[in-house]
Amino acid sequence: MEPALIGTRLASAAIGPLLRKLLAGDGPGAGLTGADRPVRLASLLSFRGEKRTLTEKDVRKLAATLVARTCEGPGGPPFPPDETEAVTDALAAHLLALGDLDMDDVQAVHLGPRALARRLRAAAPAPDGLAADSVLYLDTATEWACHHILEFFTRRSSFVARTLVEQTRGQAALARKVDALAAAHPGPLAEDAAFERRYLAHLARKHGHLTIHGIDLRDTREEWPLDVAYLSLEATGDARDPDRDPREHASVRADLAPAAHERILLRGQAGSGKTTLVQWLTLAACATPPAEGMGYLHGRVPFVLPLRTLTRHGERLPDAERFLSAADCPLTPPDGWADRVLSAGRGLVLVDGIDEIPEAERGRARDWLRGLLSAYEGGNRWLVTSRPTAVRDDWLARDGFTELTLSPMTPAEVATFVRRWHRAAGPAAAPYEQRLLDSLRTTEHVAQLATNPLMCGLVCALHHERRGYLPRGRGSLYEAALSMLLVRRDRERGMGAPYGVDLDEAPQIQLVQRLAYWMTLNDRFQMARGHAESLVAEALPAMGLTDHAPDQVFAHLLHRSGLLREPTADTVDFVHRTFQDYLAAKALVDHWDIGVLVRNATDDRWEDVLRMAVGHARPREAAEILSELLKAADAAADRPSRLRLVLLAATALGHATEVAPEVRAEILRRTGEVIPPRDPDEARELAGAGRMVLELLPGPEGLDERTAHLVVVAATHVLSDAAVPFLARYADHPSLGVRAQLVWAWQRYDARAYADGVVARLDPTELRLQVLDDERADELLRLGLAPELLDLSASVSADRAAAVLARCDPRELRLLDHPPGGELAPLGPLGSLEYLALPTDAVWRTTDLPEGVPLRRLNFLSLPGDGLAGLARYPLLGELPYLPEPTPAVWRDLRALPQIERMTFSAEALADCPEDVVLPRVSFLVCYGGGRRRRGHSLDDVVRVFPGLQLLYLSGGTFDVSRAGDLAALRVVRTSSVVLTGTEGLPSRVRVSA
Repeated sequence: MEPALIGTRLASAAIGPLLRKLLAGDGPGAGLTGADRPVRLASLLSFRGEKRTLTEKDVRKLAATLVARTCEGPGGPPFPPDETEAVTDALAAHLLALGDLDMDDVQAVHLGPRALARRLRAAAPAPDGLAADSVLYLDTATEWACHHILEFFTRRSSFVARTLVEQTRGQAALARKVDALAAAHPGPLAEDAAFERRYLAHLARKHGHLTIHGIDLRDTREEWPLDVAYLSLEATGDARDPDRDPREHASVRADLAPAAHERILLRGQAGSGKTTLVQWLTLAACATPPAEGMGYLHGRVPFVLPLRTLTRHGERLPDAERFLSAADCPLTPPDGWADRVLSAGRGLVLVDGIDEIPEAERGRARDWLRGLLSAYEGGNRWLVTSRPTAVRDDWLARDGFTELTLSPMTPAEVATFVRRWHRAAGPAAAPYEQRLLDSLRTTEHVAQLATNPLMCGLVCALHHERRGYLPRGRGSLYEAALSMLLVRRDRERGMGAPYGVDLDEAPQIQLVQRLAYWMTLNDRFQMARGHAESLVAEALPAMGLTDHAPDQVFAHLLHRSGLLREPTADTVDFVHRTFQDYLAAKALVDHWDIGVLVRNATDDRWEDVLRMAVGHARPREAAEILSELLKAADAAADRPSRLRLVLLAATALGHATEVAPEVRAEILRRTGEVIPPRDPDEARELAGAGRMVLELLPGPEGLDERTAHLVVVAATHVLSDAAVPFLARYADHPSLGVRAQLVWAWQRYDARAYADGVVARLDPTELRLQVLDDERADELLRLGLAPELLDLSASVSADRAAAVLARCDPRELRLLDHPPGGELAPLGPLGSLEYLALPTDAVWRTTDLPEGVPLRRLNFLSLPGDGLAGLARYPLLGELPYLPEPTPAVWRDLRALPQIERMTFSAEALADCPEDVVLPRVSFLVCYGGGRRRRGHSLDDVVRVFPGLQLLYLSGGTFDVSRAGDLAALRVVRTSSVVLTGTEGLPSRVRVSA
């Protein structure tokens, strides 16, 4: 927005000649109505009377010109661009209302511009559903117009009454002063706009780089530009959704999820990329132009709220006005700015790390979040992140949150990350790239480690640093990483001792371990810098380091260890929580605080600490920890707690270097008691125990369909090639859900081995096959498969994609991801296509679609460049997807599509439908409420536009259904979030149901 320019763009010289057109010209002579008799307003207007020179359409054009003058030039418009037409219509209505006022010119001048503007707003239809910025602009523009109109009245030859001479002079002076004042002091909107520019620039600088842990070699940088480095990951939805098509796996690209869901709870393991996703969404909202596929965030204002920062000193969680100060933003916003942004529905609220506050405080955090949601109901986007087990499944369900879980990186994503890492590390790393890629394909323990961006970065760095060799096991990997970060880093860079301290590896580990131990015991992920310094100072005498100044030692650890950082000037934390967990686990084992470990075993924040403690422990110590976990499971009061503790013991077993056989056997026996899993969450938890679960999961014989599906869910989440022969046992299962899960898992394993063992044996009936890269495309072609339902990724090269489409000629085709360059390639000679889904933000034209196909459904988010009318050549096309903000041209294109019977709109978009558009063939309508209109939506526009409607599905918001009886026959179905009014007196033919 650039409302600061409103004053100058609506100055007298700019709009005076335009507004003069509203008034009839002065007739000849010195007074048409006598010397001192006022003139009725209607006779002064050029769009009223027998000799009118303007029509109402001309007045609207004049209003459009005024709005355009405001929006042209440098900077953006002072209101959301998608509301330009609505603002224009409302301004035209205000100008036309001059002809409806029962007063004369003397009375109008006596009122003054502000009161006259109020009269015009009262006489004109109220603008409905406009954003707060649009309403403020409309009020301001109307008042300025009244200044100039009244000035014209006073200059007419008939306006000669002596009593008005002084007012005439004062009015001209007032117009000049208001113009000057508007230019010099444009008001709160201008202040907001100026601040938003600074704020977005600050966020872009703060979040615009991604730290790649492990790039610490000589002559390399530790940060990448985020828009180059970001790797989009998959997020999996709730597989228990009863409305989900069993042919489709409930997954979505994580960075595109907020385009479809206003409220998201995103779960992910440590290092899975949750915080990086928050950074990426923030950067995408700040970018101009937006990155490919991220246009849905354009115009939104991000609020990044890391909970561990907000609560580090026990403060109350902030209201909207304290968002920035609580998150350590150094900028001071105008009073009420955050409230205006969120009230207008322009916010992107990113609440990072529910798991990083104590469990006792999470209920308070939810109440805080609910208060914000209640205060700012419509339009904003909300994302909350957490580790998987930090909060229960339905924790935010009643608040309308969609739950998603970040999936482990697929082999293709790991390969992409490895290539990007080696490009960033420079030419010296190039010889090791292919060797590591080969190891990831052939060495199981390496592939098991590289399952998220953090671990991938460490694997890449250690592989390079050790010239192509890697330690075995997660614990060994962390040990080697600490050695590299604490000691080898500065030596390889030739840094010497910049802080006057030269410490060996062991004392540095002891010191940072002390900090990690304190933070973990006190449920904190940050600590005051002064307290950290005191802990270091207390430890130095016992370590025989009294000859080192404590402040120099602490400065060395903070700035040279690569493990610590300063999020603010007075706080310290670890660069990643995983390092804190690893070091705290080592300290707990050194102190032999086994009671502390077991007492906290049910706290999700201690899960990784406990696993790593077993890895640090000697055989007898590890056996004792695991046995105590099993005892705690026996004492658990319910199955979920019991299951959680048993599986924690099972996953910790995989970290132990040596454990007594009887303890190992007991854990396997107890794990077998919780198999098969009862729901998808249990299935995924089981998979966390690793490949040993495969020995316990049952085969398909004798299992009902649901149990078989849950077993396959568990097995497909075990990232080991040993899962492939197990899954092959289910390849002949008739269940569509089982077969769909097996198809989804193809991306997680070796392409050829999985294709031969599983994919080639699947019954293709109603099964959607996913081809996500060239390797899978080659296997599909090699096996001669021709699925009728096909998902094709933009990662598949053009020649492979063409070959696959020519081979398959699918009945249903979904093009996944954003196409390279945004352009949609023509789809070629398809002949059987009935359903087509286009990628998000694809640039396409209806001429790109295949000719002569029996297309029945078409799914898209971006409108075609040549308009919708070209779809008329598909006579079987009976349904269109959600059209969020159709322009008048789009509405009129819809008249050219008489075959369309099912449509989806927002209630606000329907209100903008031109009067001359009627769609009588539409019988099924999905209508979304909510938005910025809080008092509710009527069915007036539904009745007007869709007179043949038979079924209306309402979702979200408040609707007045009193006019539903105007339709011949109608069934109204509503979701639980819909409030209906006006149901009294409806005829019996109108049925309303939940």
